[in-house]
Amino acid sequence: MSRPSLPIVDASRPKPRVRLPLAPGVRSCDDVRPEYAVWEVTLRCDLACRHCGSRAGHARADELDTEEALDLVTQMAALGVKETTIIGGEAYLRDDWHLIAAALVNAGIRCTMTTGGRGLTAERVEIAKRAGIESVSVSIDGLAQAHDHLRALHGSHAAAMRALDHLRAAGIPRSVNTQLNGYNLREIEPLLDQLTAREIHSWQVQITVAMGRAADHPELLLQPWQMLELMPLVARLARRCDELGIRLWPGSNIGYFGPYEQLLRWDHRDGHQTGCDAGTRTLGIEANGDIKGCPSLPSNEYVGGNVREHSLREIWERADALRFNRERRVDELWGRCAGCYYADECKAGCTWTGHVLFGRRGNNPYCHHRALELLREGRRERLELHTPAPGEPFDHGLYRVIEEPWPAELIDRAREVAASGVGWIS
Repeated sequence: MSRPSLPIVDASRPKPRVRLPLAPGVRSCDDVRPEYAVWEVTLRCDLACRHCGSRAGHARADELDTEEALDLVTQMAALGVKETTIIGGEAYLRDDWHLIAAALVNAGIRCTMTTGGRGLTAERVEIAKRAGIESVSVSIDGLAQAHDHLRALHGSHAAAMRALDHLRAAGIPRSVNTQLNGYNLREIEPLLDQLTAREIHSWQVQITVAMGRAADHPELLLQPWQMLELMPLVARLARRCDELGIRLWPGSNIGYFGPYEQLLRWDHRDGHQTGCDAGTRTLGIEANGDIKGCPSLPSNEYVGGNVREHSLREIWERADALRFNRERRVDELWGRCAGCYYADECKAGCTWTGHVLFGRRGNNPYCHHRALELLREGRRERLELHTPAPGEPFDHGLYRVIEEPWPAELIDRAREVAASGVGWIS
């Protein structure tokens, strides 16, 4: 395989961050505990994907050493973390990745792994098995040509498929995660046939978000009106997966409150999306020990502290950047989300998706209910890049959301697709 061709961020000199001091006390609402953590154990990667939010490539200069990482495992167990997914970059490019995984397992924390699969050899799979990793999710973003384009590497699709084969041969349960975007949307259904042959147990799908390298490629982003196409697609996938015995897991940025909610949110107690979980049940850890309430959130705005400076418990309980969801009110919502019927439940849905578009949370145009309401008015929303991203890990640009009449030549087709759940608008 040829080498990745996209530019790699130079992480050799960490950028200093100004952080707010921890709050002096702990409120009753801060008693919540993170059930699930995602840990970027290194930013080093053997791919340079066009849609990578962290702009992974080189390791961070200040990544935790083995002793610090193992101490963090102890703190995670004490805080109540039940499951941790190790990621990168590419986790297996860190020399002690298997030691971290084994320590998590020994601490009573279920350990899983997400990988691009380029270098997940049979030997590394055996190491993962010995470490106690329970399941591995391989990132596959379409059929061969689309996947290789998005991953910026010819042969990366074949490598990901080989990784699934190695996992199956070793008896490690395997799943797949896929990003849905403007480049691959129409070949997601054919991809399911390939995945079924690999006997995966689950498939997570989510929308490509305008962070990192994806912010440099506006052509990859879906337009908000395309929720009218995407949501019926995901519903079709859910029905097929149910027939095949595969669990379809829609990401938290897929929704909200349209006609398919109960079908897609079968694992939610109320049968519908309940808003952002950052800092309430999820925890994000960057390779240098920076802590966020969700691994996907932009670092500059949402890192609450570093475990070299404070304990994990102190950061979790007292960092404002992690506490924003715990007593969140609708008065911070704006735009269409501010007046939405579901505002109290949804609170603009996925914070990550909305914040990286506008530089603040509280408005999320990637909403099925919103697209349907606009369609009834004969209108739609379109995103337009205003300020490019600066080119740092977990960064973002700024977009304008433009509300406009549906083009006359497309509105009847849009209504047909929305009503039937079949086909494409254009």
